[in-house]
Amino acid sequence: MSGPNEKRTSAVPELHDMEAVILCGGMGTRLREETEIKPKPMVEIGGKPILWHIMKIYSSFGVRNFVLCLGYRGDVIRDYFLNYRYRTADFAVEPRRDSIELFDPEQVEDWRVVLVDTGDQANTGARIQRALRHVRNDVFFATYGDGVANVNLEKLLIHHETQRRSATVTAVRPMARFGEIALEHGRVTHFREKPQVDNGWINGGYLVCERKVFASFEPTAELSLEADILPSLAKQDDLAAHYHDGFWQCMDTYREMVLLNEMCESGRAPWVNGDGW
Repeated sequence: MSGPNEKRTSAVPELHDMEAVILCGGMGTRLREETEIKPKPMVEIGGKPILWHIMKIYSSFGVRNFVLCLGYRGDVIRDYFLNYRYRTADFAVEPRRDSIELFDPEQVEDWRVVLVDTGDQANTGARIQRALRHVRNDVFFATYGDGVANVNLEKLLIHHETQRRSATVTAVRPMARFGEIALEHGRVTHFREKPQVDNGWINGGYLVCERKVFASFEPTAELSLEADILPSLAKQDDLAAHYHDGFWQCMDTYREMVLLNEMCESGRAPWVNGDGW
């Protein structure tokens, strides 16, 4: 693996040429109320799967090429995209003629979506490894199928290019679960309802990766992005961090699913652009 000061061998594509690899294979055991019959990326917020919201975040920056790493209940995601245009636009059916007329086809997203079966039991690093045969560029975006954010992907890509590392992770500060109070002499002097954590950055996904990173690891189902690949890069000073002080929220629990739905219903979902998508 090349060091951080070596000349780069892979040119960073323009945003519209970039591909986004999205991990969609986990079982979502902490959200069992919803994931008994569908994978977590298909759990809806605001009437749309969270996966759709994540893809819209990328497409709002011009990214239209997606590679979805399927696993648990991948058939649900396959069916969703096979019937996507009929879910999102009006159409007329003439059964006798076996004819379908689609109205307003321009309302359907101009996406290219590759759906890859990466196995029910594979770990995150293995899933990306197995999907790379469908990734055309040496540099690509990667993220999880359960977190939304108002990350500026253009700045993220520029940061990756200038830092001259083999991968860049978006570092975020999650929202605190409980309200924060400041105390003085037995009195509350300050109260903030569920602020962002002041200290402690975590991996928020929304990564930029280079193909060579995954080629340097043996292809095993146990290969983990978080436990194997990223720590190895960090040890070699080959992992950059893009600090994101804005909104970020994952959907690990039922409580977080309710929170994200409430944001959508209020019309103040921070990850949605000014056009409301």
